[in-house]
Parts: sequence; C-alpha cells; structure tokens
Amino acid sequence: MSSDPVGGRKAVVVGQGYVGLPLAVRAASVGYQVVGFDVSELRVKQLADGVSFTDDVPSAQLQEALDSGRYVVTSSDQMCAAFDIAVVTVPTPLKAGNPDLSFIEAAAAMLSRHLCPGALVVLESTTYPGTTTELVAPALEAGSGLAAGKDFYLGYSPERIDPGNKSFTLVNTPKVVSGIDAESLGQVKRFYDSIVERTVPVSSTAEAELTKLLENTFRHVNVALVNELAMLAADLGVDVWEAIEAASTKPFGFMPFLPGPGVGGHCLPIDPSYLSWRIKRRLGRSFRFVELANRINAGMPDHVVWRISEGLQRRGIDVRSARILLLGLAYKANTGDARESPALAVADRLLTLGADVRAADPYISWNEVPAQVVRVEPERHEVAAADAVVLLVDHRAFDLPAIVDAATFVFDTRHRMSGDNVEFL
Repeated sequence: MSSDPVGGRKAVVVGQGYVGLPLAVRAASVGYQVVGFDVSELRVKQLADGVSFTDDVPSAQLQEALDSGRYVVTSSDQMCAAFDIAVVTVPTPLKAGNPDLSFIEAAAAMLSRHLCPGALVVLESTTYPGTTTELVAPALEAGSGLAAGKDFYLGYSPERIDPGNKSFTLVNTPKVVSGIDAESLGQVKRFYDSIVERTVPVSSTAEAELTKLLENTFRHVNVALVNELAMLAADLGVDVWEAIEAASTKPFGFMPFLPGPGVGGHCLPIDPSYLSWRIKRRLGRSFRFVELANRINAGMPDHVVWRISEGLQRRGIDVRSARILLLGLAYKANTGDARESPALAVADRLLTLGADVRAADPYISWNEVPAQVVRVEPERHEVAAADAVVLLVDHRAFDLPAIVDAATFVFDTRHRMSGDNVEFL
C-alpha cells in the first residue's frame, strides 16, 4: 500500500445521516475519493442537489465537496465497488426493546460483494461489545470468501458526533480506534489520523464498543438522577436549579447535569439499552442503573404534562380545553434533529388529552410532527393567546424576554426565563 494515508484512495461511507455525512465531506476535503451511500433515494437526491439537513455540514460546504469531484452520493451499491476503505455509519435502533442490527447486517452484506483483498472496513455505528467480531466479520467473510485479518482489515471506531456543537466537531474530538488484530488497528489508525486531530487506540474492538456505551450510559444515568431530583425538589419546595448552580462551583468531585423534559437523539434513549441487553443476554444479570434510568427519563414527558395541567388548574383552566403553545420540538437546541424527541412525546400526550396544541420550531422538518399540531410563529399575539407557553427546547432563535412579557403562564423546562408568570421544571 502507498505510504500516503490518502493517495486518492476510494472511501465508501455507508449511511449519509448525522454521522456519515460529516465524515464523508471531511474525507473528501483531505483528498479521498468518497462515495456516500444511502438507501434513502430522497436523501440522496437532496444531498446531490447540494441541500444539507444538518448545520454540521452547511449546504455551501456540501456543494463545495460535490464540486470538487471527490464526493458523490448514491443509492446504487455498484458505485461502491473496488473500495479501499469502507466506513459503516448506519442506525442501530431498538425494536421491541431489543437491538435492531438489521442495518449493520445489510451494510455488511452489501460491502461483502465489493470487498477486495487489502481493503479496510470500519464500523462506527453504536452497538454492544462483540458486534464487530461476531456479526460484521462473519458477514463480510461469507459474502466475499475472504478472511478477516488475513485478506482484509477490520476495525471499530465509535462515532462521537454531537449535532450542532460548534466547539467540538468531528475534527477536534479525539477518535477512539481499534482493530481485530494489530495490523487492522494500524490501518484504522492510519485512516483516522488523516481525518481527525487525535486518535486514541484501544486494545480490541470490544473495548472500543464498550467505550461508546460507557460514555452515553454515564450521561443517561446522571440525567436521570437530576430529573428525579427535580421532581422531588419541586414537591419539597426547593429550587433544584439553584442547588445545581451552587454545587457547580466545587472545582472537583462534581459535574453538572441539568433536568429536562426527557432524553432524545440516538444516544441516550437507546445506547445504554444495548449494553443492558448484552449483559442480560450474555451474563443473565440486570444492569440496574440503566433500567432505572430508562424508567425515570422515559417518564419525564408525562411529568411535564402533569406539571402543565397542574399549573393550568391553579389558574382555573382545564388542560383538556386549553390552548397550549410549545416552544421547540427537536430533541436538542439549535438543531432540527427530532430523533426520539421528548418534546414530540409531550405534544402527543397533550393532544391525547384534547388540548389545542400549537408549536414553534424554526429548525425541525414538519413532517415529523403529529398532524394535529398547528405550526405557528412565536409572535406576540400567538403567545398572548395561549393558556400556557411551554419551553421544551431553548433554541437561540426564540426571543425569550419578549415571550415572557406577552405570556400569562410559562412552564420552562430549561430554566432560561424569569418572571412572576414563569414556573420551572
């Protein structure tokens, strides 16, 4: 192989979502000939037209990659033939509470038909320890007739994309890398060293797989802790937000996590359950922290609806006939990412109760929102007409002081507003 880590080599990125697209565009920018593969013809057309769905890759940057000739996007696997490197960044959802690895299986089967000796395959999708060696390697071998570690290289590098984060991006976030053997690890590290500023090698793919689950389980459990504490503190008449702020002044032994209406995105609602499932399946034991955290965080939308109902009732209004304005429907501020969004769960529960639900969100694609939700702009007359205004996502586009000034009752799940008419989670 060429000593040049790029050298015009062909890199296939399977999956052009929030993880795959930034990786593909970055790889093209450093000189790889990149094929972005996605099974969604709608997404492929959108990207081929230079229209991005994520702020992490602005449309101008996407168009630049397309114009360079080093990035093409396709739904035809024939364009993946003769690749030097393939990276799998497909979803790994839960199905009936169990890991759904069908997208990984399909990606491995597709790549196996085009796998050549000396090529490198890297899995980035979040999954349980053992997936790379127990599922991906056999699938690639069965479809190609080649042997992993002998004829081709195989590794795992967990994605660490945080949509909308301007401080830590794909390039400057350290990248954990691993391989099924020393030679594979070397090839994986070589590839990512050309993409990111720092790589962190670990001894096996299982450790790398566990690393991602540990990161997200840590967050999931701590978010559940403050969510439950917020519910209890409210009943005690104590300001949990002030307590968190005060505790944050301690320079050691404490890391602040904030309450909210629930957890969303691919990571927190799903990833810890992969680890819990694996432990139950392999060891016959329960991962009690994860199971408890799942129950607490999954119950937050119900708690938010109960608090809204309680606040309305004190004002002589029945939630079943109330006009409610929801601010933000994405799972994360300043993005249009609606995956597993707790705000959508809040909207759905309010609709079930019979409320007149309206919502404002400048980023989200409206086809992901329940049809009965009326889309509005957070203008003064709309805010003033609402019986309750609920801040679910603190997008910077919202003029929060103006909203407080016009509203009669605000329920703020993010602790961003202030006023006599504001109640906090």
